[in-house]
Amino acid sequence: MNPRICLVVLLLGILLPGSATAYSAQQQTSERLYQAMRDIIAASRDGGDHRQPDAEWLAEMSERLRNRVPESDYREAMLQALYQEARLANLEPELVLAVIEVESNFDRFALSHAGARGLMQVMPFWLETLGNGTDNLFRVRTNLRFGCTILRHYLDLENGNLTRALARYNGSLGQTWYPDRVYQSLAERWHP
Repeated sequence: MNPRICLVVLLLGILLPGSATAYSAQQQTSERLYQAMRDIIAASRDGGDHRQPDAEWLAEMSERLRNRVPESDYREAMLQALYQEARLANLEPELVLAVIEVESNFDRFALSHAGARGLMQVMPFWLETLGNGTDNLFRVRTNLRFGCTILRHYLDLENGNLTRALARYNGSLGQTWYPDRVYQSLAERWHP
C-alpha cells in the first residue's frame, strides 16, 4: 500500500477509535486473498489442476451457451479456461457459469457503471490487491482467475455458506436478491 495512504490510515486510527481495527481486518483479508492468488498461480505453473472438461460436458455447455456466445472457437476456449480456473479454485464450473451469466451475460468486455470489468465483473482494485497492477481484466483467463479466486475466498470466509459468499462477491451482503439470481440461473440453465 502507498506509504502516504498508510500514514493517513494510521492517523485516522489515532483520531477515530475503531478505524485502526477496521484497517487491520482489511489488511488481513487482503493478505489472505493475495496468498490465495499466489497459491492458485503456483498450482497452475506447477502442474496444478489442468484437467480438461470431458467431451460430453464441453459439448453440452457449449450448446447451452451457443446463443450468448456464437463464435464456436472462442466459446470452447472460454469454457475450457472456465473449467480449469473453477477447478483450481475448488469451485463447480456450473456455479461460475451462473455467476458470469448474472454478472455480464458472457460479455468479456462488459464494464459496469462502478468500473467492474469482464466476464466475472472484477473491480480494478483487485489488480493491486492480487495482481501486479498491469493485468488486463478483459483477458478471459485473467478475469476468470481473479473472479474464481475472489469467490473461493468469500466461500472460505463464510465457512461454505454460498448465499453469503455470493452476496459478498456482489457487494450486497445481508441481502439475497443477487444470490437468488445466481441460483435461478444455475437451476434453469447450468445445472448438469
